[in-house]
Amino acid sequence: MPKFAANLTMLFNDVPFLDRFAAAADAGFDAVEFLFPYPYKASELAERLEAHKLKLVLHNLPAGNWETGERGIACLPARKGEFQEGVGRAIEYARALTVPQLNCLVGIPAADVSRDTALATIVDNLTFAAAALKREGIRLLVEPCNSYDIPGFALNRSAEALDVIANTGSDNVFLQYDIYHMQRMEGELAATIKKHFAKIAHIQLADNPGRNEPGTGEINYPFLFDLLDTLGYDGHIGCEYKPRTTTADGLGWLRSAKLRAAERS
Repeated sequence: MPKFAANLTMLFNDVPFLDRFAAAADAGFDAVEFLFPYPYKASELAERLEAHKLKLVLHNLPAGNWETGERGIACLPARKGEFQEGVGRAIEYARALTVPQLNCLVGIPAADVSRDTALATIVDNLTFAAAALKREGIRLLVEPCNSYDIPGFALNRSAEALDVIANTGSDNVFLQYDIYHMQRMEGELAATIKKHFAKIAHIQLADNPGRNEPGTGEINYPFLFDLLDTLGYDGHIGCEYKPRTTTADGLGWLRSAKLRAAERS
């Protein structure tokens, strides 16, 4: 049966962030993920995780100034030093929170940076990060994002991210496959997951259109959950969606998935 992690950046957002750990545990989750730990002390987060018996499965490397629209800095040649400092900071949190993998949002290239230069910069930065994280026993992930929600994002498709991964020459860089983003950009979800399963280390979900919970849109999630079971996916699936009403009211899909898995076993 697939394992699910509540994305605390998106879910339970009607309560203060540090209270979302309790909300996730109360809703039946045993794992969580979120974008960034950096506004909080690692000890604060560790206390919440321990108190509610939750595993933190993922957070992101620092991604620049999120509030002003930056969505990562790995593609920006002038900020390699800042990127490398961010890797060190992320490792400090990952150690304290026993996080097995960190995701890199590569960002939006500046207007005066060519695509070739942006891609070469991404490769250089991922190569650096992959080596630093490997020394800590932490996987590095890279996530392509759709160009509708994030116009100008440097990596929009699975193939683009996989090319960058291959060009690092590292065995410690993997694909973070976000079903919602890839449905918007390329479709062929099942075929892509099967073809590149060996390089997929983490999966996230939301339905389309709307980026709401599974069952509200066009994606056949029961089929995909069965496929992941068949393939032997043993990681978590991050629930990175916008609840249509409240998180609690929209969790019928999770109860159905658990019931279906029980029936299959």
